[in-house]
Amino acid sequence: MKLMKLFLACAIAILASDILAQVATKVPDPVPGAKPATVEHIKIHGAALEGNLEGDAVDRDAIVFLPPSYEKDKKRHYPVVYALHGYSIGAEQWTKEIHVPQTIEGAFSQGAKEMIVVLPDSKTIYNGSMYSSSATTGDFENYVARDVVAYMDAHYRTIANRSSRGLVGHSMGGYGASRIGMKHPDVFGALYIMSPCCMSPMAGGGPGPADQMKERAIAGEKKVAAAKSPADLAAQSPGFASAQYATAAAWAPDPKNPPLYFDLPTKDGVPVPEIQAKYAANSPLAFVDQYIGNLKQYRAIAMDVGDQDGLRFDTTKLHDILDHYGIANSFEVYSGTHTSAVADRFQNHVMPFFSKNLCFTADCR
Repeated sequence: MKLMKLFLACAIAILASDILAQVATKVPDPVPGAKPATVEHIKIHGAALEGNLEGDAVDRDAIVFLPPSYEKDKKRHYPVVYALHGYSIGAEQWTKEIHVPQTIEGAFSQGAKEMIVVLPDSKTIYNGSMYSSSATTGDFENYVARDVVAYMDAHYRTIANRSSRGLVGHSMGGYGASRIGMKHPDVFGALYIMSPCCMSPMAGGGPGPADQMKERAIAGEKKVAAAKSPADLAAQSPGFASAQYATAAAWAPDPKNPPLYFDLPTKDGVPVPEIQAKYAANSPLAFVDQYIGNLKQYRAIAMDVGDQDGLRFDTTKLHDILDHYGIANSFEVYSGTHTSAVADRFQNHVMPFFSKNLCFTADCR
């Protein structure tokens, strides 16, 4: 049963942390005199997502926040911050959690340098891509790191330099920022990881007694066996109940297993070791040692998590690993739950962090 915990715990951790995401977020008061940002809703084509077996959209929504001076100063170019949303939400709901554009405008008014902020949407039919590379869901890792970045550089006045690009994410987005950040230091220059989920297969602790775990696994298998399509399975498992299928589609794709094109990590409730190994291979705490050289290339790395958030344990482990390798990083356990302070963190910590650590001129290296 210990092996069974390895595959169920991550899905349970996603579910538990994102139930907390429904808790009201405390929003900073508007800053008097803050100048308005311009908000643009766009579509970004995902070459990396083409041909995905799940049938998820390859033309994805994104929300762009342009700083107050953007329309007036036509010759000026800006750094860009890419902000990744969590499981069960898309870019639009993410704007409500971090309360943008108000928190962006507030940060600028309080002294943060002006930059562009982009919220790409990575919600899939099972409510989350895990920002992973999968034949089933598509390569969301490179969608963010390549397609979205290339689009922004081609269509906006960006400073097209890794030193002028920041990556931040919360919850599943924190997992995405960790994963993408470790693998793509050639694209991004500063990294901020907020309350990341799924850092290890045991994230969040065991999901319950062995008999209950087996029952859950068998119930999931029955739904998968009866499903006629991804849409059918998603309809049977609304909201957070789809987390186990989102992780399977992201981490155990199987192009020879229609109509869902993924493998579950159990059969008849019994763990399948080779599939569970695939899950473990997608855990940042398992693969971080392979990317230490990449992480050392960042201008700055920051992490934070609430003291009432079960994800604080694995976030602390990642901080300790970076410290062990001598990689400079800031780390804060603040007073709050999974999302209670996320808007405040974005305005008063994330934006100032990138203001300090991104390059604002074209000649940076």
